[in-house]
Amino acid sequence: MFERIAQTGRKVLMTGTLAALLASLTMTAPVAADEFPDRPMDLVVGFGTGGSADRMTRAMSNFLSEEMGVPVRVTNRPGAGTQVSANYILSRPDDGYTLYASTFAPYLTNTILTGGAEYAIDDFSFINFQWFDLDLIAANKDSGFEDLPSLLEEIRDNPGQVRASVVQGSAGHLMVRLLLEEAGIPQENLNLVTYNSGGEARSAVAGGQVHFTSISAEGSEGIREFLTPLAVINDERIDQWDAPPINEALEPMDLEVPVLQGSMRGFAVSSEMERQYPERFEALSEAIQNTLARKDVQDHLASNDIGGVWVGPERSNELMRENYEIFEQYAHLLN
Repeated sequence: MFERIAQTGRKVLMTGTLAALLASLTMTAPVAADEFPDRPMDLVVGFGTGGSADRMTRAMSNFLSEEMGVPVRVTNRPGAGTQVSANYILSRPDDGYTLYASTFAPYLTNTILTGGAEYAIDDFSFINFQWFDLDLIAANKDSGFEDLPSLLEEIRDNPGQVRASVVQGSAGHLMVRLLLEEAGIPQENLNLVTYNSGGEARSAVAGGQVHFTSISAEGSEGIREFLTPLAVINDERIDQWDAPPINEALEPMDLEVPVLQGSMRGFAVSSEMERQYPERFEALSEAIQNTLARKDVQDHLASNDIGGVWVGPERSNELMRENYEIFEQYAHLLN
């Protein structure tokens, strides 16, 4: 009798232990990586429609949807030099279902340095910078300006008569300010119009609402016929635009300015998302890397003059920190 009781007790103990173990595994096991994502994802653009960041995002969204296996919805949240979109991203659940697409450098940097943003660079984790672009200073073809010195002389001699378009907080914006400072021209001499997207700034110069613009070069291919290029913000000439490097263009005025790093566009999430869900962060990284490895994707990007390189999270985060340090030196000009 006692043996039967002991056997029964052992069976109950084993059954109870197994049940407890299974319950424990059920409660503590993390969501498997292959279960993410299981619902639509949001891809938030930090600029309005038509600009370079928007074009890159929309060009990638359908392909990313194929890689992730769920719909990827693109929405635009422009404003305050990308501060509106950055705050929105940080307000969303840190679960990997909201991705951030933007021209992070220098816009995100400048929202912190000059825009009063309460977040920091380290609040974001950058998955990949896929599109690097230097800046171009170009005049409307009917403006009469054929070189940079004549443009600066007109700004000096006729205060308030020359109009320019830039994207708020961009490298092009800072370059215009630097040019005026180095040339000894009062900042108020130039009627400088700021926009929240590259598309708006380009439309202004292409349509003749402003005399010139300072903006990303590669993203300006679509309005080439309306422009007279005056200078590229680079140390040497480039094949795409028939214009001298910035300091070569300034030689007749005996001026020299620092060559500012241009735009870096790509994808990011909150750093908290990476900390809480490293496997999901890895899944997003692999999806973007795999997307960019596809020939049809590269062909599509190239046909639309959109960059498509993979540098990965580690290098992207390094580049973002370097950009911040450089722009910190000149941020006072954008105040």
